[in-house]
Amino acid sequence: MKSLVPHAITLAVSALVATSGIAAENSAYTPRAENPYLSQSDAAARSARVSNVAYVLDFTLTGKETFSNTTTVSFDLKDNAQPLTLDLDKATVKRLVVNGKAIAAPQYNNWFITLAAADLQAGRNTVTVEFERKHSTNGEGLHRMVDPVDGRVYTYSHFEPAAAHQMFALFDQPDLKATYQVNVTAPADWTVVSTTRETKVEAAGDGKRWTFPVSKILSPYNFSMHAGPYKVWEDTKTGKYPMRVFARQSVADQIDAAEWFKYTAQGLAWFDDYFGVPYQYGKYDQLLVPDFLYGAMENAGAVTFAEHAFLHKEKMTGDEKHELASVIMHEMAHQWFGDLVTMQWWNGLWLNESFASFMGTLATAEATEFKDSAWQYFYSQGKAGAYVQDQRVTTHPIETPVPSTANAFDNIDAITYSKGASTLKQLRHLLGEETFRKGVHNYLVKYQFKNAKLDDFIGSLAEAAGRDLGQWTQDWLYQPGVNTITANYSCKAGKIDSFSLQQSAVPQFPTLREQRVQLALMQKKGKQLAVAKVLPVTYKGATTEVAELKGAACPDLVYPNYQDWGFVKGKLDARSAATARKDVSKVEDKLLRTMLWHSMWDNVRDGDLPLNEFLDTVLANAPAERDYVLLGDVLGKTQNALRYLRTMSADAKYTRDTAERIGKMAWARTATTTGDFQRRWFNTYMAAAGSKASLERLAAMLDGQVKVKGLALSQELRWDIIAILNRYAFDGAEARIAAEQAKDKSDSGELAAVAAQAARPDAKVKQEWLAKIGDQQTKLPFSRIRAAMHSLYPSTQVALNEQSAAERLAQLPALDKSAGPVFMRDYAGAMIPATCTAASVQRLADAAAANPDLSAGTRRALLVAHQEDQRCVSMRKALTVPFS
Repeated sequence: MKSLVPHAITLAVSALVATSGIAAENSAYTPRAENPYLSQSDAAARSARVSNVAYVLDFTLTGKETFSNTTTVSFDLKDNAQPLTLDLDKATVKRLVVNGKAIAAPQYNNWFITLAAADLQAGRNTVTVEFERKHSTNGEGLHRMVDPVDGRVYTYSHFEPAAAHQMFALFDQPDLKATYQVNVTAPADWTVVSTTRETKVEAAGDGKRWTFPVSKILSPYNFSMHAGPYKVWEDTKTGKYPMRVFARQSVADQIDAAEWFKYTAQGLAWFDDYFGVPYQYGKYDQLLVPDFLYGAMENAGAVTFAEHAFLHKEKMTGDEKHELASVIMHEMAHQWFGDLVTMQWWNGLWLNESFASFMGTLATAEATEFKDSAWQYFYSQGKAGAYVQDQRVTTHPIETPVPSTANAFDNIDAITYSKGASTLKQLRHLLGEETFRKGVHNYLVKYQFKNAKLDDFIGSLAEAAGRDLGQWTQDWLYQPGVNTITANYSCKAGKIDSFSLQQSAVPQFPTLREQRVQLALMQKKGKQLAVAKVLPVTYKGATTEVAELKGAACPDLVYPNYQDWGFVKGKLDARSAATARKDVSKVEDKLLRTMLWHSMWDNVRDGDLPLNEFLDTVLANAPAERDYVLLGDVLGKTQNALRYLRTMSADAKYTRDTAERIGKMAWARTATTTGDFQRRWFNTYMAAAGSKASLERLAAMLDGQVKVKGLALSQELRWDIIAILNRYAFDGAEARIAAEQAKDKSDSGELAAVAAQAARPDAKVKQEWLAKIGDQQTKLPFSRIRAAMHSLYPSTQVALNEQSAAERLAQLPALDKSAGPVFMRDYAGAMIPATCTAASVQRLADAAAANPDLSAGTRRALLVAHQEDQRCVSMRKALTVPFS
């Protein structure tokens, strides 16, 4: 993909447009490929023949490693001229009945059952499949987990993008929506949750039998079923719809259910009003589940959340409350946009996620206490990452082809979520808020309980606005890359003499776009850098003259995307850049301060601002930062800067001195701040630690010999400190891990222990973990393997990283073929070696050249590692201090 990326994308997008209406009009039968995935063409051919699907699912769950199921699927078939496939993964099929005929020898390849044309009929068909299967342990299908604290067994389902066939037999594609009637026999102390609320629970031997009514029409990946001895909280009074929260018994004391119910009720009321279409699923359940692969999943009426992100042994910080509110709102938006109206194929997944990211932020801003910070979080935690992603060699259009389910998650990244959301945000500004809202309402009404394509959504907005959005769609959704705008102005006698906006693009992606932004002109006034004038401007093309500013007072700083209306890199002119570096803390507007900090960090990554000068700006301005959200952003960039320096050379005098200066600043602020601010500063102190004195101080804090007023050492903080001590082989660190494990037997404790153990700077430890990670038959849960991957080679251990670097790259092709995409997403992101030297850059280039046939996701990770390694080397060269 390297240098051919732009051409390949153009061809692929053209192919998508040409084939988006694929139908099974060609009567020639081509058997489906014998592999675990479903191609777009096979899916389109199947949906052209199949309709009106209904499932009856009967599960028997015992808590053991296997479960059994009987699936009865009824459907209309356009013709019986050809065989038909039914998806089912790695099951032991006990019985197959097609239209009343028992099939003695099912044609089954461990991925799908082929139903013979002779056994099918035009019109209504009924197929029953009885099977047994092992529970999943990697977070897909029907996942099973044994709680290490009390031995209780918990299960939950996760299907996106196409893993429902790991739990029952079906047509596993989004455009074959269906109804689901579920029956479950489970242990007596278990609770069973699904899309609908149970209508009957009765004794069944030693267990109980749960019966659920027929659901509304849903795509398979939006259906779910979860079961286990969950702790249940219920609220039927706060909002319009009954709400429940579920969690494992052993972590129940880490849930503040009142906060969950508060945000959920606020969101449901807001979305009902905004969309003008009421919530459709009758009840709203939310489950915190272990070993979850992602942040959360929008299963209709039964949303699942990764428990590790939402369990809190201490009082929640403001950050943690915002995270909870925003993720609840994101998944709630999906109940309309994704569940009620669903994309036709996986190339439309971006619109689901972009819309939920945008609407989730809008709801957080308008329905919760985060009115002043929701868009600031959106910028710093999402949009900033999309800018980075969109400048990589692996950038892609927002809408991209997805040839098969194997590729469904290839482009699930910050472009999908945050760039897409940003384009919707700026489109709302372009069309007007009420026009945008009307278009969304009309879209939901027209396509509810159906599947839709991008053209359907854009068409609804265009009709509401009374304008053609074809060029906007082409520029923003089908062309990759981010533009840069810069203010170009001159002043005479203290007044602006001329002013224009200059828009540029990189040569590979030359598209210049139209969008509406705000210009902010700022003046120094005493101790403040104040906004003196704001002007909305719609720009397009390379140069947009702004005659309205002629005669205005000459500014000390111009920011060309005030209040973050547009998706564009705002590059500061030389005068503005100098002002920002000196006086950023004097800017009153916190979102503008956030964006100025990001512009400076952009300049570091682009090689225009030396990293050491950025850190001087941090040391001069960060202690004065009074906004909690922005402080987290600035300190996060500071920690990234330290990682860059340590990767360049952890032993360089400048690296050690800078870590010491940052640590000293962070410790002083830890001692003089309280609450959430104190925690932010202490996290930065831990990140800077590494000297003998700092490690001794951390050890003394664990032992209670050093205390900081107001700072409680939670279990999470204790594990963080222990991991740091072991990362530097501090005396007694391994014994501390064992002692802490003895006290903390929770699942999160086990994961923390793995992370701490893997970080030890010992070649033998590294080799042992490399063997476990590479063992495809390991009995370790994937969550443990994943924790080890991401802890094995911290930036301070470049020499150890180098010892196995060549071996890991050599093994990459074989591992890519043998391990699944779930494994490789983490492995490729964490284990590809990049050590910030010219030799490392060349090694990665050679690996990319030698392995053109890697899976799309793994090859992308390899290309990104190469580009980021080049960036690190360039940043090292740009340093203006002695560095060796």
